Amino acid sequence: MSIAPAPRSFRSDAAADTAAERSEDYLWTLNFGPQHPATHTTLRLVLKLDGERVVDAMPEMGYLHSGFEKLGEHLTFNQYVTVTDRMNYISPMANNVAWHHAVEKLLGIELTPRCRSIRTIIAELARISDHLLSNGAVGLDTGAFTFFLYAFYQREVIYDIFETLCGARFTNSWTRVGGVSQDFTPLVIEKIRTFVKTFPKTLEDMERLLTRNRIFVDRTKGVGVLSKEEAINSGATGPVARASGVTRDLRKDEPYLAYEDFDFQICCASAGDCYARYLVRMAEMRESLKIVAQALENIPAGPVNVGIDQRTALPTKQQVYSTIEGTISHFELSMSNRGFEVPSGESYGATEAPNGELGFYLVGDGSESAYRARCRPPSVLHFALFPQLIRGHTLSDVVAVLGSLNIIAAELDR
Repeated sequence: MSIAPAPRSFRSDAAADTAAERSEDYLWTLNFGPQHPATHTTLRLVLKLDGERVVDAMPEMGYLHSGFEKLGEHLTFNQYVTVTDRMNYISPMANNVAWHHAVEKLLGIELTPRCRSIRTIIAELARISDHLLSNGAVGLDTGAFTFFLYAFYQREVIYDIFETLCGARFTNSWTRVGGVSQDFTPLVIEKIRTFVKTFPKTLEDMERLLTRNRIFVDRTKGVGVLSKEEAINSGATGPVARASGVTRDLRKDEPYLAYEDFDFQICCASAGDCYARYLVRMAEMRESLKIVAQALENIPAGPVNVGIDQRTALPTKQQVYSTIEGTISHFELSMSNRGFEVPSGESYGATEAPNGELGFYLVGDGSESAYRARCRPPSVLHFALFPQLIRGHTLSDVVAVLGSLNIIAAELDR
């Protein structure tokens, strides 16, 4: 689905090369972050400037030393879901789904049809929430404050849905191995249905505000151009890659959950600039709405968690109160902190998160925790692209390029 023609590029590689050849005495070194208001969280860039022209940039990886991967080797597979909330904290539900998708692949667990369907709905709502912040922040960084307010109001509506579902608005920790902590209720379904009906009108208003706004277009078209070849070679995924013409989406290429059951398109562009990345995210929100609408009206009946015989998901209250197997299973999973044993082996499970491929490589050694837990977050690879995208542009373009990549620094932990 092509949504943007290739624009003219005014990237001045010649100017950048000339500046690089000049003496270091003429260049300024500028710390961009960690407290700069335009950065979306605590990250650090060191810029080399020739006047207002960016000659080079050095992104500092792992500025937020949180030890996320090491924590995965000490916590049980259900405990660690609280840590995934704090990686890409803009769409924590998507992180929850990705983590337990990888764990269930390692354990060989087959989810119930109802669980697959409701996880798909929540993952797509998380995608919309993430794209709203990404595009809203790009609008704010380039001067479109009203657009930012429209985006954040709709995020609050999605937060209301999540709060009704699991009691938490932000760090949800909703999924569990073999299922979820709470099933959909009629009120949750009603709120999602209302959002699906009302959000398209707001999305149209947002597009009228910004898509043809002369200032925004001039600030983003031809800025931070990433070619298709560069995107493939650098391992870019998600909207960043699809805006450069890479037609890859794990929901189609390696289907998981219930995505095979729904009709939706992969949104791509060819320009590869900040404007194309904005357009791809706007189009993807419409496709996510289509998925949610289809899934919502066809949620299978039945249990949301796998049976207690597998000793991975919490039993129902009825099972706890009426059977000895349910009581023992509940005690072992919730009160004894023993978790459950995982067979020795290794696996890699990935999902199409809002920013791209979010994968976890896990090694099991028979114990209740992973022997090795390695995360493949999209922001790490996209942040590494920043120097080549910003060279030759001006200082004011830094916020546009950085915002279009949607770097969430908590994912940069190495």
